[in-house]
Amino acid sequence: MANIDYYFASVSPYTYLAGTELEKIAARHGATIKYKPLDIVALFARTGGIHPKDRHVLRQEYRLQDLQRRAAKAGLPLNLKPAFWPANTAPGSYAIIAAQNAGGGDLGKLVHSITAACWAEEKNIADEAVIRGCLSAAGFDPELVNSGMLEGAETYARNLEDAVSAGAFGAPFYITDADQRFWGQDRLEDLDRYLAV
Repeated sequence: MANIDYYFASVSPYTYLAGTELEKIAARHGATIKYKPLDIVALFARTGGIHPKDRHVLRQEYRLQDLQRRAAKAGLPLNLKPAFWPANTAPGSYAIIAAQNAGGGDLGKLVHSITAACWAEEKNIADEAVIRGCLSAAGFDPELVNSGMLEGAETYARNLEDAVSAGAFGAPFYITDADQRFWGQDRLEDLDRYLAV
């Protein structure tokens, strides 16, 4: 059975635009997913990336056009300038880590609901009430928002180190147990083909 390490950031619009396609691909191929939320700004700093606000204006303009096209293709609503972006991703990431450890709900739905809260619903994903709502909607105990904070912080930091060691430099990033790397939600089709072989 294949495993996919899924590195992502809840403030990444491309993580949002991935929707729950990864989960569908994994189900088709009997693969497991290890969810690894991380600090994307720290990952950029470690791997030569540049925060979107610091990129050349031409790159910023292209990014906005590309996001609009990707959202239309995915059939997902997207606010190009969300009210709460950038946001502190740590609280939601800790909740995702706690949910993965607890089990019993739909992790793909949880990740997507948190990213959708930022990119489509004008909600602050650092707000405890928003995180609780996302946990509940995905079938998890909303009290997970307050559990395992220390473990969540340690895992969150370790995910960054794991990402750099594994060769990830952006989000979303998918790495198979055979060290095949796929960067971006627009590479999910390639991941699907790879797993089919």
